[in-house]
Amino acid sequence: MPARIRLAAVAALLALAGCNDASSAADAGSTAAAKGAGPAAPAGTNWTTFAVATPEGGFRLGNPNARVKLIEFASLTCPHCKDFHAAAFETIRNKYVASGNVSYEYRSFVLNGPDFAATVLARCQGARPFFGLLNAFYQDQASWIEPFTRMTAADQQRLQGLPEDKQIAALAEIGGLDAYVRARGIPRARFDQCLADKAGVKAVTDLRTQATETWKLTGTPGFILNGTVQKDVYDWTALEARIQQALR
Repeated sequence: MPARIRLAAVAALLALAGCNDASSAADAGSTAAAKGAGPAAPAGTNWTTFAVATPEGGFRLGNPNARVKLIEFASLTCPHCKDFHAAAFETIRNKYVASGNVSYEYRSFVLNGPDFAATVLARCQGARPFFGLLNAFYQDQASWIEPFTRMTAADQQRLQGLPEDKQIAALAEIGGLDAYVRARGIPRARFDQCLADKAGVKAVTDLRTQATETWKLTGTPGFILNGTVQKDVYDWTALEARIQQALR
């Protein structure tokens, strides 16, 4: 992907179906323990709500000094990512992150224009609100994506006629993301502010470049454990086995 998301080829940006050739995530039916309790969270907090932005651009839950550091690169429009999130996130957070032995970091790997717009809006609210918005965008994936599939030729022409730095905001509005996020506590003024934030837009672009150039990822979701890309791991059953192995 170039340094900026280009919306001239609108049809390509709206190809929302695929994210990679992995099978969808399996059911999170694990009964294994998270290798005992780890370090306690700071007073008045717990690791499941200890959310921070990382220097690398992601949002991390949990103990920054956890023995096992899990990074997920994922897309809000990817069906496999939605399936993985539904199967795994609660267990990752409430068992592994809660123990203090595992941290979980989400890094965005955007795949298309609607994904880019939604990701900018979700990230703009900060680390702790991000995880609630992440859940919402995955749970409602089909409904918030659907308006983008009904874009008209006139919509596409209008987008193409705008300066590139205005196209993501216009696309978000055409797709109804202003109403979607307003219902989740983000007023129109904040919507406009987030999508006009050049630093926020650049951060999303930089994360995609990081995924493809630094980590050589070719699809979503992609996982990194303690600095090692987990090859041929696409579902929760396979990933949990790797986490348990790392905890031994």
